[in-house]
Amino acid sequence: MMMKSRILRYSRRLLKGLALACCASLLVASKAPDMLERLKASGKLVVLSQNGPTTYYEDAAGQHTGFEYGMLRAFAEDLGVELEIRDVHDLGEMFDRLRAPGEGAHLAAAGLTVTPERRDQVRFTPSYFEIRQQVVYRLGEERPRKAGDLEGKKVAVIAGSAHAEQMRKLAQRYPGLEWEEISDVDAMELVEMVDQGRFSYAVVDSNAYAVHRGLYPNTSVAFNLTQFQPVAWAFPQGEDDSLYRSARRFMLRANTSGLLAELREEFFGHVSKLNAGGAQAFAKSSRERLPQWRDTMQKVAEQYELDWHLLAALSYQESHWNPRAKSRTGVRGLMMLTRDTARELGVNRLDPEESIDGGARYIVQIREKIPERIREPDRTWMALAAYNVGFGHLEDARVLTEKMGGNPDRWADVRAHLPLLAKRQYYKTTKHGYARGWEPVTYVQNIRHYQALLTWSSRIEEQRLAAANNAAVEALADNTPVDAEAAGAASAL
Repeated sequence: MMMKSRILRYSRRLLKGLALACCASLLVASKAPDMLERLKASGKLVVLSQNGPTTYYEDAAGQHTGFEYGMLRAFAEDLGVELEIRDVHDLGEMFDRLRAPGEGAHLAAAGLTVTPERRDQVRFTPSYFEIRQQVVYRLGEERPRKAGDLEGKKVAVIAGSAHAEQMRKLAQRYPGLEWEEISDVDAMELVEMVDQGRFSYAVVDSNAYAVHRGLYPNTSVAFNLTQFQPVAWAFPQGEDDSLYRSARRFMLRANTSGLLAELREEFFGHVSKLNAGGAQAFAKSSRERLPQWRDTMQKVAEQYELDWHLLAALSYQESHWNPRAKSRTGVRGLMMLTRDTARELGVNRLDPEESIDGGARYIVQIREKIPERIREPDRTWMALAAYNVGFGHLEDARVLTEKMGGNPDRWADVRAHLPLLAKRQYYKTTKHGYARGWEPVTYVQNIRHYQALLTWSSRIEEQRLAAANNAAVEALADNTPVDAEAAGAASAL
């Protein structure tokens, strides 16, 4: 009887425990999934951004690339989901859509400057970049030195931007300030407006101007409108901060892991200190000399699976697209080949088309000699350095890099050690001895810069032709007159 009573009590306790467990299970099951859980269930990270050279764009193969895109893709991979970017032209609209509950966007990432006004609307991750707002002016015009000098002048800013916020602040101190907020434009278009004299000044971010500088040789920085300001991703405000906390952790890891440093090097490491004279010379040669060789470069580049902009940039760095160029060391022609190299390649280096073909084959041969484990774009940048200083000296620099604790397979590390080849304490230990190691560093940087300028110049040209073609087609459809310039551009397509 006693045993029976014990079993009964045990059974009751067991049933009570099961009941409590079931209740707890039901409570957990009924809990609504948080933002991070819903995102992972959907399998997609939706980001609002702006197409452009400092954010994301399509490369020659039609694939998305860019500094912001590289970070977003890494974050999406970290979450185990796909990345979807929605292009928003207007910054004001971007913030409105980010806060709209039914929009479905998880964050905004478009080189957004962190400002007090914006903090009232959204919450930002830790900063991953810093920029300064700069006033750009047209060379030959009176250069402003401070904000007060802008009074009474036409100043262009992007609508809804941090630049517009800054102008409103300054207007409290300088009531004569006038500016126009322009929608559906990027920094490049503002600089072009100044270059063409449509505005006296424009306010743009320092990184955007550095990328575009060579395209608009008639412009320069007048002064910095602000000190350095942080740039970060923006998230909607709310009690659910699960995704936001994941983004914060990712950003901190990106800083410590070297991801941010790699992306900065890849997308902004090429920016050179091209002075006004250099920018004007490049722009003039692009108009007057490049068109003569463009078709050949495109054909040869396609044959050897190269980007023709890279081939053109290499040729400009070597000869400024002068087929009769000659250096003090005896290299000659568009691609400035040595006599021995031209003989090995079987080309006449003074024949422009043969020189282009030879130069393309030579850079491909060098690139193929570089260890396969070295990834692009470092592989190409090292090949360019070897084109300039010689493959043996490049290998010496890689050996020095490894001995001194760097990564011999990363261009950023090798670049830092190349100048050591000019110092006896280092070159006396190398296989190939002394070299003017600082030259390939500048050489590669310049070529990367020229390549970027040519790429964006081609993109602008394509967009203008497409716009002209659309205008002509619409005019024909409406049976309305179309201006001769637009019709001519359309017929050229």
